[in-house]
Amino acid sequence: MTLYARFAAHLNLALDALVLAGDLPAGLERRAITVEPPRDPSHGDLATNAAMVLAKPAGTNPRALAEKLVGELEKLDEVAAVSVAGPGFINMTLAEDSWRGEVAEILRAGADYGRSSLGAGTTVNVEYVSANPTGPMHMGHCRGAVVGDALASLLEYVGHKVIREYYVNDAGGQVDVLARSAHLRYREALGATIEIPEGLYPGEYLKPIGAELASEYGDQYVDAPESEWLVLFRTRAVAAMMAMIREDLALLGIHHDLFSSEAELQAAGKPEAAEAELRSRGLVYDGVLEAPKGETPEDWEPVELPLFRSSQFGDDQDRPIKKSNGAWTYFGADLAYHYQKAQTADQLIDIWGADHAGTVKRIVAAVEALTGGRTKFDVKLVQMVRLLRGGEPVKMSKRAGNFVTLADVVREVGKDVVRFTMLTRRSDAQMDFDFAKVVEASKDNPVFYVQYAHARIASLKRRAAEAGIEGGTADLSLLDAEDLALVQLAAQFPRIVETAAAAREPHRIAFYLYDLAAAFHAAWNVGNDRPDRRFLIAENAEVTRARLFLSDGIGQIIRNGLALMGVEAVSEMK
Repeated sequence: MTLYARFAAHLNLALDALVLAGDLPAGLERRAITVEPPRDPSHGDLATNAAMVLAKPAGTNPRALAEKLVGELEKLDEVAAVSVAGPGFINMTLAEDSWRGEVAEILRAGADYGRSSLGAGTTVNVEYVSANPTGPMHMGHCRGAVVGDALASLLEYVGHKVIREYYVNDAGGQVDVLARSAHLRYREALGATIEIPEGLYPGEYLKPIGAELASEYGDQYVDAPESEWLVLFRTRAVAAMMAMIREDLALLGIHHDLFSSEAELQAAGKPEAAEAELRSRGLVYDGVLEAPKGETPEDWEPVELPLFRSSQFGDDQDRPIKKSNGAWTYFGADLAYHYQKAQTADQLIDIWGADHAGTVKRIVAAVEALTGGRTKFDVKLVQMVRLLRGGEPVKMSKRAGNFVTLADVVREVGKDVVRFTMLTRRSDAQMDFDFAKVVEASKDNPVFYVQYAHARIASLKRRAAEAGIEGGTADLSLLDAEDLALVQLAAQFPRIVETAAAAREPHRIAFYLYDLAAAFHAAWNVGNDRPDRRFLIAENAEVTRARLFLSDGIGQIIRNGLALMGVEAVSEMK
């Protein structure tokens, strides 16, 4: 059991003792109680808000309750000192052996250090990427792909069952545009001179599918009416684009469990089923939308449409689920898709681009309505990435056909650099991806700084072995207060993992790893001026072994954190 989990258990036993003594009522809700580092390190090693949380429901004074808790916590051998601060916060200073024991626990648990049962086996569907199947992936898709994949890994690590899903938007007008663009390339492959009109996709990535269709069908569809070839060309072009997208995602180490087709969803009558369900509850009705605000267009006329009562769930107006021509609106199709997902998962998480922010409220309302509030639904918005080269923005336009693809970027700077960089800021904050900076060998580049810490630890082990000092058993009592400061930071990893998972914010892992790497580098650099602080002291094998043990623990935490991010922990910097 990790240190923070152990002290949470100690605290629960202390509270149980107060209940048995009659100082605290039984059955009080304890979920809001925390055990965490105090904001001011001078206050001790751990702090708890237990007295503040329980005092009011217990009908007592927080500070008085805190004093009674202190009496119980003082009995613990692991605690060196306990005090009450302010209105009732409890601060604890731990015995140094508690921290030494945590080093051993890190190495004993290995890759499982930080893993938890927080998710309790509940199923979470994480839908991410879901780029339209109209071309290869570009950097506009990359950030959401990495955030979604890292979040899925994080949720699995804390005990959820996770379904990684990609929603293939293959039923909208954009795939008809794709089919027409492929038809032009098909004609080109047969020797025709073509001009690509405005509105079609000009990218050369469609040439191979055009050539394949030409080889298979010859000139059968050159002059045929669109009605004869549109469905065929659409199906083949979408399949080719999805194969390309899967290959692009594989370059990032991303693999989905499920690809759901919008076209198949509609063919199976899922939107009709969702509409019927909502109508049975009075949540869909036939009505007329209000006229557009401001000056009404001349061609506007009131049309009766099936409307979802999204205003009952916080939206600013009710929303149509069908168009006047009977086709499903994007919202209607999305509503049915989420209804389908909710049948197989306890929680739904969608990773969307920030340009979809305006639709969040209505789809959240729809899921709440369809599931009766039973299925928790969260949408994480991801801002676009501005790609820079030499300080100048790189143009990205799928329609113009001159964009920089995700594959181009991964091949230039590497998967690990791309994945780590995408997690160095909150997903809802703007991000610049500068080719020069992301490969810079400096502390200002988090990717390098964290990787370098791990490589430094690997190098330390090699150098110690060359000096005749192997790892193995070590006298951890030789780790002093300066050494144990590193352990205190390393021991926070399990709680960082749980808070990052609960907040659905995988970037917290990247932030934490940078802080841990910085602390390790700082401790290493002290040895440049003070030989007694070096990790490798050739003439003192016992201290070296103890610090090798410590550095191994730091290296394990870095590996565990990087694994959650889908990044390799390297042993050498090239």
